Amino acid sequence: MQPNQLQPTLIGASTILIWSTLALFTALSGTVPPFQLTAMSFTIAFLIGVIFWLIRGEGILRHLKQPKIVWLIGVGGLFGFHFFYFLALQNAPTVEASLISYLWPLLIVLFSAMLPGERLRWFHVVGAGMGFIGAALLVTKGQRFSFEVQYSWGYLAALMAALTWSSYSVLSRLFGSVPTDSVGGFCGVTAILAFGCHFLFEETVWPMATEWLAVLALGLGPVGLAFFTWDYGIKHGDIKLLGALAYFAPLLSTILLVLFGLTEASWLLSIACLLIVGGAMLAAWDLMA
Repeated sequence: MQPNQLQPTLIGASTILIWSTLALFTALSGTVPPFQLTAMSFTIAFLIGVIFWLIRGEGILRHLKQPKIVWLIGVGGLFGFHFFYFLALQNAPTVEASLISYLWPLLIVLFSAMLPGERLRWFHVVGAGMGFIGAALLVTKGQRFSFEVQYSWGYLAALMAALTWSSYSVLSRLFGSVPTDSVGGFCGVTAILAFGCHFLFEETVWPMATEWLAVLALGLGPVGLAFFTWDYGIKHGDIKLLGALAYFAPLLSTILLVLFGLTEASWLLSIACLLIVGGAMLAAWDLMA
């Protein structure tokens, strides 16, 4: 890691802490359909971006004037991942779909080898692989899983979700000069597209009482601020290390669910913790050498 990459890497790593709250806030948001919840959360994220632009006295159009390819990558990454992930959950068992989609951190590590100035070493790959095994234990809860032909479209959608997010993360690196503030515009378009999918495929279910707070928390955190910090991290930080560290998200998420009594602790959690922590340390070998 270059000396000037330390701060961006730390900022990018903070995303993983924020993402770890996703499952908790989603569970607390009640029975709001996924596309509706996504649309509401991204709307909040967009409004936050607009507020910051206005506070700084910057025009909204200034942040929206980006090359078409930047919009394609940004909106394609944010909306595309959620679209394929929800499609996967609708057409395949949750365990298998989630497991396949969790390939994205490992794919980021592998795809980063194609970036200018990046060098992929064996410990990056093995470290990310250990993280994936740890995440697999958390997702499957140690139970056997099987891939059946009738769920092929769901598996394909899950793989597309993993490819979409990993590609978005790596390709964003090529546009490091594009300010992170532009993510606010991507969130706005993603919200519009998500509302469109909601009206086409879902029935509206409004949150009740405190569930609104969970929706607000989603928009402020894991489906809001997180995309800004991740964008800054992958553009300017150590992208290979961030890819490996991303497997901490399901681990921390599970720990939070245990603390709030929404799931039970198990020996699998300990093993997954050892694998993910060990994998992250291995992926950071060049930092400790």
